[in-house]
Amino acid sequence: MKKILLTGGGTAGHVTPNIALLPRLKEEGYEISYIGSYKGIEKDLIEAQNIPYYGISSGKLRRYFDPKNFSDPFKVLNGLRQAICLIHKLKPNVVFSKGGFVSVPVLLAARLCRIPAIIHESDITPGLANKIALPGATKVCCNFPETMKYLPTEKAVLTGSPIRRELLTGNASAARKLCGFDDGRPVLFVVGGSSGSVSINNTVRKALPELLKKFQIVHMCGKDHLDQSLMSVAGYRQFEYIGKELRDIFAMSDIVISRAGANSICELLALHKPNLLIPLSAGASRGDQILNAASFEKQGFSMVLKEENMTAATLTDAAEKLFANRSRYTDAMTGSGQMDSIEIIIKLINETAN
Repeated sequence: MKKILLTGGGTAGHVTPNIALLPRLKEEGYEISYIGSYKGIEKDLIEAQNIPYYGISSGKLRRYFDPKNFSDPFKVLNGLRQAICLIHKLKPNVVFSKGGFVSVPVLLAARLCRIPAIIHESDITPGLANKIALPGATKVCCNFPETMKYLPTEKAVLTGSPIRRELLTGNASAARKLCGFDDGRPVLFVVGGSSGSVSINNTVRKALPELLKKFQIVHMCGKDHLDQSLMSVAGYRQFEYIGKELRDIFAMSDIVISRAGANSICELLALHKPNLLIPLSAGASRGDQILNAASFEKQGFSMVLKEENMTAATLTDAAEKLFANRSRYTDAMTGSGQMDSIEIIIKLINETAN
């Protein structure tokens, strides 16, 4: 039996594409294991899939000064030692990485143990973890045509992002029952990423009086970001995180307001959901979400509102314009000729594992 070791973590976007591959990997007969951090979001998400999970030490890779920059390299070295031991134990034929800081020691260990590795870069420009992993990678998958110029020609493969098939099978009626919504008003789904967005949360809540005149609102606000004072507001439903019900929420939603993480926007594309993207500002990130959003705006898939221009008024205005022109965005996404990412990646894995 062929064996595959998956890795990636830090955010849900570094995990859910791996989860999307699981059904096909099982069909192909792979024995699957996963290496992640001790307590990252990936641990719960992967263990829920009944996949053997191994936690290792990991240090965050930062582009800014932080006292932890002096201690975290030792965590990475410890993680490397642990990853080498696990690779010797698990004996994978191939490693597949979705990125994130926990993947660095795993990919370095794979290179030292001469195990072929495939990495997937979600954003237009490679993140720091994947830059470190590039020299040892056999192939590098990417989402955007613009990314190809940043990757070694002989390694780069345009695949798109693996999307969980179950997201395409949502039940809108089930979501309406869950949220207590009626059929009278359209539904706006607000999602600020797996950990939430304080700025989006605050602005949406300030805009509620106006937004609720037009929409019923589902708001995934992130862990510990529920507003207890708004729990009884009619037409407004908050969740810290949405798991298996996500497919139903998407099916019910007419428009979506979202951050511009690559995995999130690829899901919106696959679902043909008209969307307003609010990318993380350059001051709070390396600017990858700004580039992602610009690409989707250029292709006609999304409206974009810069975070620095976001107020209750501009958010409300943008949501209303998006809803009024929703068919334009749906048509653009429907005609995009989206790739079958899962099958392309499975083919690469099979070729690399042999």
